[in-house]
Amino acid sequence: MKSSKPNILILMADQLTPAALAAYGNRVCKTPNIDALAAGGVVFDSAYSNSPLCAPSRYVFMSGKLPSAIGAYDNAAELGAEVLTFGHYLRHAGYRTILAGKMHFCGADQLHGFEERLTTDIYPADFGWTPDWEKPEQRPSWYHNMSSVIDAGPCIRTNQLDFDEEVVAAARQKLFDMARDDDERPFCMLVSLTHPHDPYAIAGQYWNLYRDEDIDMPRVTLEPAQLDPHSRRLRHVSDMDSTPVTQQQIRNARHAYYGAVSYVDEQIGHIRRTLEQCGVADDTVILLLADHGDMLGERGLWYKMNFFEGAARVPLIVHAPLRFQPRRVAESVSLADILPTLVDLAFNGDAPAYPEAIAGRSLFSHVQGRAGHDEVIGEYLGEGALAPIVMIRRGPYKFVHSPVDPDQLYHLPDDCYELNNLVNDSESADVLKQFRQEVGQRWNLPKLHEQVVASQRRRRFHFAAQSQGVQEHWDYQPVQDASRRFMRNHIDLDKLEAMARFPAVKSN
Repeated sequence: MKSSKPNILILMADQLTPAALAAYGNRVCKTPNIDALAAGGVVFDSAYSNSPLCAPSRYVFMSGKLPSAIGAYDNAAELGAEVLTFGHYLRHAGYRTILAGKMHFCGADQLHGFEERLTTDIYPADFGWTPDWEKPEQRPSWYHNMSSVIDAGPCIRTNQLDFDEEVVAAARQKLFDMARDDDERPFCMLVSLTHPHDPYAIAGQYWNLYRDEDIDMPRVTLEPAQLDPHSRRLRHVSDMDSTPVTQQQIRNARHAYYGAVSYVDEQIGHIRRTLEQCGVADDTVILLLADHGDMLGERGLWYKMNFFEGAARVPLIVHAPLRFQPRRVAESVSLADILPTLVDLAFNGDAPAYPEAIAGRSLFSHVQGRAGHDEVIGEYLGEGALAPIVMIRRGPYKFVHSPVDPDQLYHLPDDCYELNNLVNDSESADVLKQFRQEVGQRWNLPKLHEQVVASQRRRRFHFAAQSQGVQEHWDYQPVQDASRRFMRNHIDLDKLEAMARFPAVKSN
C-alpha cells in the first residue's frame, strides 16, 4: 500500500443525524471515537443529504448527480451500470476500490466501480419496494411503521448486529490482507454500517451506557393539524396516526438510538486501530458521513423522507490532520460533493478533466480553509410524496417546493426548528420570488412527475413478472476461493506462513 496518493477510508452510518453527536452539540450521546475524528478533522456544520432516503441518497453520493438525472427516485430504483461513480473515477486513477456493507444497489450491477465487494447487502436488490404515487392511500407492508418505536429497547441479537459485525470483520481483514500483499496501489475503502437505522433495538451493553432519565426528548411537538401536507402524508405512510406512542416509548426509542450510535462509534474505533496496526493511519484520509438523518420524534415525525433538518442533515467530517488543519466549515454542502472531493484528494486538487458534467462540487477548498460554495440542491421522489419535492439551501435560507403543496421558506439562523414559514412574510417576498423563479428554471416538474410515475409502473410490473416461476435474484453473493485461504498446497508451507505473518520477521 505504498503510493504518493493517499489512501481513502469512508465510514458511512445509516440514518445518523448530526444532532446525536457531541461534535454537533449533543450532550448525551457517548461517541469518543467520533469525537476524536472531529477534534483532529474538518467538521462540516451544514452538510445535507440531497434526497433523504437510503437508496437515492447513496446513488447521489456515489455519482455526484441528482436523482432526476439518473433515475434514483426511491428505494427500489436501479442505479444504471453506465452511471459513473467515484468507484470508477478512483479506479481509473489507480486506486483499489473496495466496498464492505450496505449500499442498497438495486439491479443486476452490484459493483458500480468497486473492484471488490466484501459482503452482501442487508436490503433486497429487486424492485419490490417500488412506491405508487397513483394510490397514496395504500400502505404496502414494506413501508415503515411504528413497531420500531413501540418495541424499542435492549436486545441480545438483531439482523442488523449480525450484518454490521460481518461488515467490520471483513473490512478489518481486508486491511490486514492489503498490509501483507505486494499491491502498491492506494486504496479507497467504503465501510457502510446499517446502524443506527431503526428498528430501535440494541445490545444491552450499549443500552446500559445511558440512564433512562438522561435521555433528552424531542424539542418540538406539533399536532398533526399543525403539520405541512407532506408531513401529514408521512404520518399516514408510517402508520403514525393509527398508532399513538407514549412518552416512555419515545424515550425508549431515543435511548436505543443513542445506544446504536455508541455501537457505531465502537466499530469506528476498531477500524481506526486496524489502520494503525497496519501502519497506514497517517497515509489515510478518513471521511465520516451518513446517508440521511432521523427525525427521532421531532415534530411528531420519525425516520426521514423530508427536508427538515433532522432528516436531511448529515454529519460530515474529513480527518487527515497531516494534510488539513482541524477547523469547522459553516457553508452548506451535500453528499453530491463527495465524488469530486475524492477525485481532488487523489490528485491533490489537480484533477484531470471529467468525462461528463456532474452536479457536485469539490470540497477541497473547504478542507484547505479557503472559500468554497454554499449551496445544496435537493430532490425527494419517494414514498409519501404525490409529486416531486425539491429543496434549495443557500446562505441563511431553505426553500422547499412541490406543485401539490404550499411552499416553505425558512431563515435557519433565526429559526433552527423551522417553525416560522416565511412565505407570507412581506419582508421575505423578494427572496421567495427569486427561489420560485429558480425552481422554474432548474426543473420541469410536470415532466419529472411523469417520468417518476412511468418508472414506478414499469418496476411494479417487472417485479410481478420476475416473481413468477423460477426466480433469478440480483442480491450480491460474496465470492471466496477456499483453495487460496489459510494453509493450502499451492505455496510452500514455510513461505506461506512467512507471507501471512505481519509484520514480517526480519532475516538475521
